[in-house]
Amino acid sequence: MKRLTWPSRMPIDPYVLLLLGTVCLAAVLPARGVAADTASGASTAAIAFLFFLYGARLSTREAVEGLRHWRLHVTVLVCTFVVFPVLGLAARGLVPVLLTHPLYQGFLFLTLVPSTIQSSIAFTSIARGNVPAAICAGSFSSLVGIVITPLLAAALLGNSGGGFSVDSMVKIVLQLLVPFVAGQLLRPWIGAFVTRHKKVLGLVDRGSILLVVYTAFSEGMVRGIWHQVSPVRLGGLLVAEAALLAVMLFLTWYGAKALGFGRGDRIAIQFAGSKKSLASGLPMASVLFGAHASLAVLPLMLFHQMQLMVCAVIAKRRAHDPEAQEDVLPPAAPAARPRPAVGTGTPGR
Repeated sequence: MKRLTWPSRMPIDPYVLLLLGTVCLAAVLPARGVAADTASGASTAAIAFLFFLYGARLSTREAVEGLRHWRLHVTVLVCTFVVFPVLGLAARGLVPVLLTHPLYQGFLFLTLVPSTIQSSIAFTSIARGNVPAAICAGSFSSLVGIVITPLLAAALLGNSGGGFSVDSMVKIVLQLLVPFVAGQLLRPWIGAFVTRHKKVLGLVDRGSILLVVYTAFSEGMVRGIWHQVSPVRLGGLLVAEAALLAVMLFLTWYGAKALGFGRGDRIAIQFAGSKKSLASGLPMASVLFGAHASLAVLPLMLFHQMQLMVCAVIAKRRAHDPEAQEDVLPPAAPAARPRPAVGTGTPGR
């Protein structure tokens, strides 16, 4: 029987390295003047196209079928949009001991964004959990987050989030929600094309996010906001994020057990309920925070890599749990009954 294996080293997502390289490029060669205006316009168009593709990819039929496992999905949504924000609000006590106020705003924002899809599915599969549930849970979280994240940001961040206002809500609707709905409406005609060219369009996705990061950090460099961050403050941010991730991993695993979920569902809940999406959070931060987006996305970028490294180790250990072995081992064959002896007068001898 083939066993699932996982690299001995903890993964460093190559895309995170590209993101860090983009940040360095913006630090050395920030866009200014006409170049900044061009980059900003391109970034706006890229965000709209990104969410159009999200809408075109989401299978409405699969989402409706996934509603049958509603208890699991509600649990993941509560973890993502209730428990996480509550912990984010509790972290307000870390200001100014560990975090500056701008870093705390970014920390609070990361607790508001949706869960991931790809990594939740991958880690659930490695740990031999309920993969279909992870697919639906991540998709529901992303869909709900398009509406819930801006509303939570309006309620919890207010004007301190870089000038969040009614105008920001209008931008969210025009740049995120309208393209997403358009993608869903056009899915019957373009869904097959999107599926056939998912690798190429995936590169477009990632390129769009890199452009968003470059634009946000360039504006931050021009405005000089990076002078607000010191190595000590970055260390404090990492400590706060490590504690946040540890608490969520504990709550999702043992909370799901207390709610009566089986092992496969608990794995899906843990990996989908403890993660935050970099792909969804970066474009939203660009719209919500404007000129302050660079500091707002820094906590999310660090948390993204941290969750990948920690969950890779957890998934590997879950795959070798005794329960996991029982799930994949074939049932023992029944003992063969003795056959009558041939050529003798007495059966069974």
